[in-house]
Amino acid sequence: MSGGSVYGTLFRVSTFGESHGGAVGAVVDGCPPGLALSEADIQPDLDRRKPGQSDVTTPRKEEDAITILSGVFEGKTTGTPILLIARNKDARSDDYSVLKTLYRPSHADFTYSKKYGIRDWRGSGRASARETLARVAAGAIAKKYLREHFGISFLSYVDQVGSITSSIDPLTVTPDEIESSITRCPDIEVAPQMEALIREVQAQGDSIGGVIRGVIKGCPVGLGEPVFDKLHAELGKAMLSINAVKGFDIGEGFGAAHLRGSEHNDPFVRNSDGTIVPLTNRAGGVLGGISTGMPILFRVAFKPVATISLPQQTVTEEGNAITLEATGRHDPCVLPRAVPIVDAMAALVVMDMVMRRGGM
Repeated sequence: MSGGSVYGTLFRVSTFGESHGGAVGAVVDGCPPGLALSEADIQPDLDRRKPGQSDVTTPRKEEDAITILSGVFEGKTTGTPILLIARNKDARSDDYSVLKTLYRPSHADFTYSKKYGIRDWRGSGRASARETLARVAAGAIAKKYLREHFGISFLSYVDQVGSITSSIDPLTVTPDEIESSITRCPDIEVAPQMEALIREVQAQGDSIGGVIRGVIKGCPVGLGEPVFDKLHAELGKAMLSINAVKGFDIGEGFGAAHLRGSEHNDPFVRNSDGTIVPLTNRAGGVLGGISTGMPILFRVAFKPVATISLPQQTVTEEGNAITLEATGRHDPCVLPRAVPIVDAMAALVVMDMVMRRGGM
């Protein structure tokens, strides 16, 4: 029986660990040799994802300090598997003891129990977003390789919280602008509104969802495979594998359903240097599943966090009705911490596609 914990064809990442287990980590197989790599290249991305970074995130305190245990010698990758590990330090399993025998609404408790006949109820076990630490660590390696060898960059930001939506141009956003707000929304007009809404929801013991915008710049023409392994299909799979993600679109996305061909098509033009490029980018940088060389623009929709402290109706494992008022430490809105996760998954997809194209 497959555990579903491996992503990639040539650049392969296998993650391990649970929310309240001893550690979380990843094995990265297929990284080319000769890449200068240390923990210092990975830790900044983990610091953006780690809990307790602001008062609108979970108060769990974890340093998420990463250690490289293999695959690097004298400061460079050897081409052999890279083992990354971060120890859990602030687990409070007793906070979750009430969840041993019941199913939280909209949570994986029910499906994990039915699939495996057993589940780790401590902080959601493997279903916890803590697993994404491993993805971010692996993604940092992919980002570094792609930046240094191909000039490809990744940038994500919070575009929407609840009904509050940014109007900023995604192609003008800078990393400093994203980090200027604890919401990780670079739009100075709406970021304070988003923060106020998250605080309001938090005070009510509730949670709220939203949308993250992803931008990939510098992708060459030709990444992606025909039919089943289209670039946007792989991006969709990667994003939908992130905890709490319920939707993905690229370019105009669902908005294209309201347009005519004459409104949605991207005309081709010849640049002054002789290259042929789309004049517009409503396709979001992908045509026929293959990159066009234009910026890749996509959106990822996150649902509200399932575990809230408001009273909810559910049942026990025996089917007895019960009212749940959950305890524990949870984000009122996952989006600020999910930004580096979206970056990481995008990098893992592009890295694998580059390798499949023979890009060592």
